[in-house]
Amino acid sequence: MYRLILIAWAILFFACKEKDMTSAPQESLKYPTTRLDTVQDKYFDTLITDEYRWLEDDLSSETGAWVDAQNKVTSGYLDKIPFRKDYKERLEKLWNYEKFSAPFKEGEFTYFYKNDGLQNQFVLWRRKGVEDAEVFLDPNTFSKDGTTSLAGINFSKDGSKAAYQISEGGSDWRKVIIIDINDKRILEDTLIDVKFSDLSWKNNDGFYYSSYDKPKGSELSAKTDQHKLYYHKLGTPQKNDKVIFGDKIKRRYVGGSVTEDDRYLFISASNSTSGNELYMIDLQDTQGKVVTLVDNFDSDSYVADNEGTKLYIVTNLNAPNKKVVTADAATPKSTDWKDFIPETQNVLDVSTGCGFIFAHYMKDALSMIKQYDYQGKLIGEIKLPGAGTASLGGAKRKEQEVYYSFTNYVNPGSIYKYNPAKSISDLYIKPKIDFDPEKYESRQVFYSSKDGTKIPMMITHKKGLKLDGKNPTMLYGYGGFNISLTPAFSISNAVWMEQGGIFAVPNLRGGGEYGKKWHDQGTQMKKQNVFDDFIAAAEYLIAGNYTSKDYLAISGGSNGGLLVGACMTQRPELFEVALPAVGVLDMLRYHTFTAGARWAYDYGTSEQSKEMFSYLLGYSPVHNVKEVAYPATLVTTADHDDRVVPAHSFKFAAALQAKHNGPNPVLIRIEKSAGHGAGKPTSKIIEESADKYSFTLYNMGKSFVKNVKN
Repeated sequence: MYRLILIAWAILFFACKEKDMTSAPQESLKYPTTRLDTVQDKYFDTLITDEYRWLEDDLSSETGAWVDAQNKVTSGYLDKIPFRKDYKERLEKLWNYEKFSAPFKEGEFTYFYKNDGLQNQFVLWRRKGVEDAEVFLDPNTFSKDGTTSLAGINFSKDGSKAAYQISEGGSDWRKVIIIDINDKRILEDTLIDVKFSDLSWKNNDGFYYSSYDKPKGSELSAKTDQHKLYYHKLGTPQKNDKVIFGDKIKRRYVGGSVTEDDRYLFISASNSTSGNELYMIDLQDTQGKVVTLVDNFDSDSYVADNEGTKLYIVTNLNAPNKKVVTADAATPKSTDWKDFIPETQNVLDVSTGCGFIFAHYMKDALSMIKQYDYQGKLIGEIKLPGAGTASLGGAKRKEQEVYYSFTNYVNPGSIYKYNPAKSISDLYIKPKIDFDPEKYESRQVFYSSKDGTKIPMMITHKKGLKLDGKNPTMLYGYGGFNISLTPAFSISNAVWMEQGGIFAVPNLRGGGEYGKKWHDQGTQMKKQNVFDDFIAAAEYLIAGNYTSKDYLAISGGSNGGLLVGACMTQRPELFEVALPAVGVLDMLRYHTFTAGARWAYDYGTSEQSKEMFSYLLGYSPVHNVKEVAYPATLVTTADHDDRVVPAHSFKFAAALQAKHNGPNPVLIRIEKSAGHGAGKPTSKIIEESADKYSFTLYNMGKSFVKNVKN
């Protein structure tokens, strides 16, 4: 009988798919039983009971059984969405086009990444001169299910050797494989247990890399707190690798970079998400003396390039939006720095190539690139194809051209070739995709947050969209770690907009869109500003009749998952759907897992002070779930996420299921053999996207319209 009712409803749903309905049909979901723990922690004079502490143990069979039980309930719910399969098929069709990265040159070869369409991992190709391109490395052969990815590659100075990193199951722990580029022969034993590291070659003899000592207990959740910089000399075992920095001084993040001329090694060391020390070693110095440039964490600085002993340094020291300064290697301390490219009202980043310096500016989250010579003369500005995000990579000094990509919310990424000597930019590759950007519009608005601060937001949708308050709207945000959300094309969002959906992205405080001051306004005791900015964005969209509460979804990942978790617990009545992904959700204990302690600049910690503890407790999503009705919620995480451990999501989902007293579903989707997101195979990305977007439409009472004209 129930099956007949369900079939009858499905027929009615498709027959009425153009008609707005207040909600998806509600059914009583039986959630898995989650036992309550009795563990208590004392913070100053307050006892906190951690009812779900046992879910932190990722090695426990009980946790594993809980994960399987939750996935079973979630899969059962998602399987009943009548148009989920159609949504996935449209995603696959639109996804299936050739995608390219910008080329780069190493030795005699030009390399580029390419995906034929639905390949799980991008393939690294190469060509010599005008010869046909050939596959150099195909990560799709690394594992049967596509869950082992290529996590970076670096070439020796003459291009004859390469060291590449692989990630298994999405973990941040890497292996490093060293090969001869001609026959791709593996040259020596694989390096293991490398984490949060670039590889920087010293001549052709070896390279610098960074890692932690292997933690005791679970490598996916145990705290990693002391990063070290090593040097690996080719032909020697990893156990003999020399520690260059970090054994005598404890730093959570350490990285090393060798200059193109092999003259200097620069070392950055930090303990949190803002501010780094800066050191250097003259590689011609046989003693390997470490020289200090910056001895505190009050600013962010890195060396962009050098000309002999002249150093070009990008810094926000006394310049919140960053500037370029020069220094002599003989007197490199910040007191001797000289302004080269001064600070402006727009945030600066820098790349170099072909004998020029490229100043990347961000104006209201949109790209602008200016070109300078090494004497500081402004050559001009690169004319970009429009308003959006341009990413100009580096190139070696001897090269004659450099490549950049350009994208925005309606235009898939195209690759351009730029000749800096002639200031000429040419289209190199434009993707062929079944999506017409001319039928969509993306515009920037500014709205007022709770305290009156003006916040920019990009709103993208079909042209001619009727503002009747009934448009499905995805409000996406981040707001942290000095990270900027700039316009970029997304296939998932394209399908959403084909269905008449609106995609809105506000540039919240805590991000980097307006420099260090903007970042700092969303940190620690000011973190509530970020949530207020996001809530105000929702209210702006509703007041402007773009949408209404019944058609508004909020989405975000990682720090953005915290954003969604905090906003849905503070204003549950404001949203119809909530999609917190891989979120930082237990704000009292986040710093006790993996590298979480580094995030203290943004968040503060529960042990920092009584005031900070109280502030964190006041918004921590896990600790602020109350017995009220919540939006339809699909929490997403992965069992191999060792950056934001899945226990955050486990605890939040358990608390929601225990206290939610409304009819909406509150589910958790736990991906197996996946991590925080990087390297996730295309097949898993499409499946997750289909689940999230069909869940959203379903709970808005909307259907999926086949054969829609985009």
